[in-house]
Amino acid sequence: MATLEQDVDIIEHTLCECAKRYATSDNIRTLMAFDPINGQFLLLDEGWEASRRIHQVWIHEDGTEVGVANLLAEAGVPHNRIILAFNAPALRPTTDFVVG
Repeated sequence: MATLEQDVDIIEHTLCECAKRYATSDNIRTLMAFDPINGQFLLLDEGWEASRRIHQVWIHEDGTEVGVANLLAEAGVPHNRIILAFNAPALRPTTDFVVG
């Protein structure tokens, strides 16, 4: 049976390989952020697609009362760049944020 450390190594290796496959354009790069201590791993695409900037804020979990998306919007992040990923895609149109 694999240890937790081995699981982390497997996850990191797998995500690195995925990032290599995703990086198919000279204008878009895939960034990786790993926090193995807290069990959090992230791949993020950023760059340009034609004249459109590729970047959005995907919120996958929010346990706050006021809502991280609301705080970001109040601080100036446009609603059309925030995706509430913890909502099923069918429910996202019912929010003030982008469907994704």
